Amino acid sequence: MIPISGYADHWCVGHNETIQFKVSSELNEPYSVRLVRITCADPNPDGPGIIEHDLSSVFTGQYPSKKKPVKQGSYGIVHVKSSLAAQNAYTVAANVWPTLPNGERQTIICLKGESGQNLLELFLENGHLGGRINEQLDLLLDSRIEERVWYSVWCAIDLAQQKACIGQTPFGEQFAGIEAAIAENQNAGEYLPCLTKLNHVFIASSGSGVDATHFNGKVERPSVLESCSSRGWLMDLKHPDENKGVLACWDFSKGISTQNITDVGPHKLHGSLVNCPTRAMRGSNWSGKEMAWKHAPQEYGAIHFHDDDLYDCQWETDFEFTVPDDFKSAMYSMRIECQDAFEDIPFYVRAKKGKPQAKICVIIPTFTYTVYNNQARSIASTEYEQLVAQRGTRPWTPDTIREFGLSTYNYHTDGSGICLSSRLRPSLTMRPNYITICRPFAGSGMRHLPADTHLFAWLEHLGHDYDVISDDDIHLEGVEVLKPYRVVMTMSHPEYHTANTLDAIYEYSRSGGRLMYMGGNGFYWKVGIRDDLPGMVEIRRAEGGIRIWAAEPGEYYNALDGEYGGMWLRNGRAPQQLAGVGFTGQGDFEGTYYRRNPDLPDEYTWVFEGIDDEILGDFGLSGGGAAGFELDRVDYGLGSPLNTVVLASSETYPNHFVLVPEEILSHVSTRTGDPVEELIRSDMIIFETPGNGFVFSVGSITYCGSLPWSGFNNNISKLTRNVLERFLKE
Repeated sequence: MIPISGYADHWCVGHNETIQFKVSSELNEPYSVRLVRITCADPNPDGPGIIEHDLSSVFTGQYPSKKKPVKQGSYGIVHVKSSLAAQNAYTVAANVWPTLPNGERQTIICLKGESGQNLLELFLENGHLGGRINEQLDLLLDSRIEERVWYSVWCAIDLAQQKACIGQTPFGEQFAGIEAAIAENQNAGEYLPCLTKLNHVFIASSGSGVDATHFNGKVERPSVLESCSSRGWLMDLKHPDENKGVLACWDFSKGISTQNITDVGPHKLHGSLVNCPTRAMRGSNWSGKEMAWKHAPQEYGAIHFHDDDLYDCQWETDFEFTVPDDFKSAMYSMRIECQDAFEDIPFYVRAKKGKPQAKICVIIPTFTYTVYNNQARSIASTEYEQLVAQRGTRPWTPDTIREFGLSTYNYHTDGSGICLSSRLRPSLTMRPNYITICRPFAGSGMRHLPADTHLFAWLEHLGHDYDVISDDDIHLEGVEVLKPYRVVMTMSHPEYHTANTLDAIYEYSRSGGRLMYMGGNGFYWKVGIRDDLPGMVEIRRAEGGIRIWAAEPGEYYNALDGEYGGMWLRNGRAPQQLAGVGFTGQGDFEGTYYRRNPDLPDEYTWVFEGIDDEILGDFGLSGGGAAGFELDRVDYGLGSPLNTVVLASSETYPNHFVLVPEEILSHVSTRTGDPVEELIRSDMIIFETPGNGFVFSVGSITYCGSLPWSGFNNNISKLTRNVLERFLKE
């Protein structure tokens, strides 16, 4: 149990804007809240330690503890406003592709009456199709339903003959000739409900409550038909208009990018989706002739529902904070405390539009934070608990607490990959003071949000003011939000981007701006978002790339925007085109060092002013070295500018480092023809762009972890300072 948890409605907020905070507390006393500004969120004693500034004078408060439910599970809901006039008989039916049939009850379709009672429920339980009528009469098939096989399932009610039956028919060429399995009750008259009492239809769920049972798998074309068949039923998807007697039919091939479901029946009983199930899924009639669902939407009429989908917890707001007009653009957190429990809800105050407070802008990778939100990494162990106790870090991990959903680097309970992730839920991982990777011998083990504060700590130690701008801001407002700045810096892992963010950063860096790419594995995956789903990010793991799961053929296109997903490389925009370097290799969370280029052109010797060392960054709070974990290299064939100058390159990697899959052609050849060991490296580079602009890239996720080492007095810190201060000059 996590005693206190919460979230905010935004990652980033502007001056004079209000941010809302939602908190759930298991405790029986009021909790206190105070505002802090965070400079460093890493408690490692080898670094500067936690650096934060108490702002209780600006905001403090006390609020009653309230336990708030988390309603996981996606479903469709339809409010029936007009009577479905089925005189003598009707059938409730759908095509289903179950992914977790051998478990507890999973509702496929549930019809509810005016008082909320279940009139009819069609469900799976322990591998068998069942039907429950009026919460009293149960029907159950002896035949089992197989996993990941398409079935037509139905429950037919004959009011005139007072009988009910359920049935299932597998379909596909391998099931040709197999008869329908049917269970029937010939004397059910007193239990049979009339559709005139119908008030709601739930699809893939028994209701909207915490205890609702949810279906895992695809559902296609759920329908209510004005007929009864005890011999079998199969919706004709090739000629859907020829299915006679349709009272309601929700065609999921319509409105695929939305959270709306469309009834093509006569009553137009349109509905909506809750908790964002996965759309643009192959239907039972998918031919394989079209891979883009927009070209053949009728073949993508399935929705994949999961019992652990979660978009918005929809908790009520407990308190709000309006950002003062004179507030510094930086990272903040609402510190929540009660008894011995605590919670931090971080947020950022972005710069005023057109009124920068500094010459430096730091891009907050909010898309990447959202994609990785609540990543379970199997770190829970005795060693991890000891490290947490030693450093006083947050003890809760998604390994053991899964009620808030997981990340797109995990699987749903049915084994399918998670491709949608939201910020509108408590985060266990994107928090100050959170250890992501338990490797005490190799630095702090922090990634993403807490690791990124190494850059803030370095900038503030040098006395440089900075503003922050989020991915969301850049996506919505374009290059105009970046133009006022002399230097724009990324953080350690700007991996996920939209076309808008890439366009803006590219245009800034090619029109006189100075870009410092301070991480690795950046500009790599393409994400889909929608304005009417704030906080939601979609990723399709298509065509190569280091990934935990792979999208199915035909499901490479985002549902949210209809665009081809996967890596930006496969979309013709390799990271090298923007940053000069791109992802090439990965290993465990461990870092080595860079070796200075002995043939450096004289015009760039200023980068190493005051540095006599040949070896750079053989130390650090992240992985123990500046060049580690995920590495980027120069590749002129993928778009590295021809004037790119390699300042230094890393070397000497352990055997657990591997080349990324997209670089491998066969068991003996790589895409470039170079030996594998030569391609596993990080290149630190610089190149000039039009208008006296520059791009400096370090090509390593662990680089920023070396900046604070030895009190910020080290060769990585000195080199980076040389670049930053040169870039700041006119």
